[in-house]
Amino acid sequence: MTQSSADERGVALVTGASSGIGAALALAFARNGHTPILLGRSERRLAAVARRISAETGCQPHVLPMDLAAPGAAKELCESLAKAGLRPRYVVNNAGAGSFGRADKLGIEQQCALIDLNCRVLTEVTLRLLPGAIEQRGGILNVGSVGGFFPGPGMAVYFATKAYVQSFTQALRDEFRASPLHVTALCPGPVPTRFQANAGMVAARIPPILHRDVDQVALAGYDGLMRNRAVVVPGIFNLLMVLVGLIYQRIAVPLVRRFHFGGSRRSAVERRKNLREA
Repeated sequence: MTQSSADERGVALVTGASSGIGAALALAFARNGHTPILLGRSERRLAAVARRISAETGCQPHVLPMDLAAPGAAKELCESLAKAGLRPRYVVNNAGAGSFGRADKLGIEQQCALIDLNCRVLTEVTLRLLPGAIEQRGGILNVGSVGGFFPGPGMAVYFATKAYVQSFTQALRDEFRASPLHVTALCPGPVPTRFQANAGMVAARIPPILHRDVDQVALAGYDGLMRNRAVVVPGIFNLLMVLVGLIYQRIAVPLVRRFHFGGSRRSAVERRKNLREA
């Protein structure tokens, strides 16, 4: 695929593109004729993703190393794009973070930083780039989580931020329901990436039946955006978790607690220990 043909499909900004779901989404866009803009903190990892995309698709992605959590980063991003003559037709908000542990055992600043990155930054990037996406009849793909549909003991703030992402995305979608703009929330379950380790999670706590391959998740997200689907939940068991959470929250929340903290006996021991420490 030539660079000119890719440009005709439009430019796609992908945040958090240095690894995991973000890198896979960038590849999915490139495979379908778009030119990705790879945004992430690690220039080295972004360069590796760019080389892979170029080797597999012939497309030459734009690489933009940046920490979106830094003050004023979203405004700086838009200024950098304008200076480079880039106006994204598609905006993929994938950058995010999580922290695992009981709320009183995690740092307050750390947890508030999750809200800033997962909610405020996602919102600001969306609003700043929305006019270009509307004008080009493009779309917004916000990466949420199945955790956005119910509370998550053990990752209380993270789950709450993903509830915000889900609410914001669906409200935005309704506001533009009469326009050609596509707005979709991609809500994956557990995906084996760097996210779990960065969040301090033990991967074995999550049932393997809920895991999805990162490329499958990315393809589902891309296809869902192009079809203008409201919500994309890859994997039948993850979808069942969402349905359980929406209908029977009293069942879903204990399940999440068990996934995060272990079996019922271990949870009882943990609770007794926490009460002693409190």
